[in-house]
Amino acid sequence: MSKFSLFLKANKTIRENERYAPTKSMVDENGKPLEWEFQHISSKENEELRESCTIEVQVKGKPNLFRPKLNTSQYLAKMIVASTVYPDLYNKELQDSYGVMTPEDLVFQMVDDPGEYNQLGEWLQKFQGFTKSFEEKVNEGKN
Repeated sequence: MSKFSLFLKANKTIRENERYAPTKSMVDENGKPLEWEFQHISSKENEELRESCTIEVQVKGKPNLFRPKLNTSQYLAKMIVASTVYPDLYNKELQDSYGVMTPEDLVFQMVDDPGEYNQLGEWLQKFQGFTKSFEEKVNEGKN
């Protein structure tokens, strides 16, 4: 057996999906909040999401000098969508029932309480392996 055999894909732990009820405004017949199912995203998927939400902004007072800026709100919404297995946020009937045309807008409509949306974001970040929330990282960067 090679010393690298433990690194083979067959030895890698499979990360299980988890359930979380992001809002108390959607309940079953017994009044219990409906749980959504979430999956882990890969590092590559995360990087693609991050890149899609990053723009180049000009540095003030420095012509022709730009820096990347991440739209954290858009990034979080896209991460929620990419992670959600159930409900199907791409379902046209579900989108039509809320009068929206994108899965990101659907999430905002379904979890329309700002506190609950924030809690969903925090839970999802921990689920995806981030140890600090985006807000904590932003605040650290400001100080």
